[in-house]
Amino acid sequence: MKKIVGIIGGSGLYQIEGLKVKSEKKLKTPFGEPSDSYIIGELNGVEVAFLARHSRRHTIPPHQINYRANIYGFKLLGVTKLISVSAVGSMKEDIEPSHMVVPYQFFDRTIMRHRTFFEDGIVAHVSLADAVCKSLAHKLAHAAREENVVVHEGGTYICIEGPTFSTRAESEIYRKWGVDVIGMTNLPEARLAREAEICYATLALSTDYDCWYEHSEDVNALMVIEIMKKNVENAKRVLKRVITEIDPDEVCACNNALSNSIVTAEKNITSKVYKRLKPIIGRYIKSSGKKR
Repeated sequence: MKKIVGIIGGSGLYQIEGLKVKSEKKLKTPFGEPSDSYIIGELNGVEVAFLARHSRRHTIPPHQINYRANIYGFKLLGVTKLISVSAVGSMKEDIEPSHMVVPYQFFDRTIMRHRTFFEDGIVAHVSLADAVCKSLAHKLAHAAREENVVVHEGGTYICIEGPTFSTRAESEIYRKWGVDVIGMTNLPEARLAREAEICYATLALSTDYDCWYEHSEDVNALMVIEIMKKNVENAKRVLKRVITEIDPDEVCACNNALSNSIVTAEKNITSKVYKRLKPIIGRYIKSSGKKR
């Protein structure tokens, strides 16, 4: 299978100008349907699979996104490098609305989401110590600088359940924890990408100061949308630039994340479990041990 680059578009990014569309693929997965059809095409000569995280009609809230289906679909399509574009709130004064952030770490405050492929008959413990692909993240940050966009490389993204924004008390506590930005979508997305052995990095677009900043209006949806319009145009420029710097055939540690991580012995993996996860575990488990 040909290896390609994936892009997940967040709020405001439902299509990419300049993407020469070849096809749309509506996939079914063992975990249900992805958010939308995958748009397959070429961007600056590189084959790309694009997915609108909330659907192109923006009908899926953060807590109802089928993250497992989305990542599984990218795996089926041969994606090895995955760029996430996401709206975030800033938790630090120097990260101003319209700035970009390429975080290196995540902090999970979600409570209702399916966060792993490995359950119901199979166990694996994958390392998420380095939560993003540093190589891919660095390329993203470099591309943003080349486009004269203010970008902050590094830092921590805290992911909340949503769809409501934080209370002022929550926002103040998160700041004391030292996080840099706050969002609602990058987890369990990043966890699942690592389990699927896909390199993952986020281009986070700052839209507001959440509700902690006394010199700014409290965050609301209209505020986010207005800033997002500017952010999205900048993000499209960054994507067009970075895409030519990404080699989908380049192998890094992310692409071998399951090595020595699957705990369940092959003989104890049923045919049902094997069939469900074959695109992910097929490199390590060649067949199921139990016919059930």
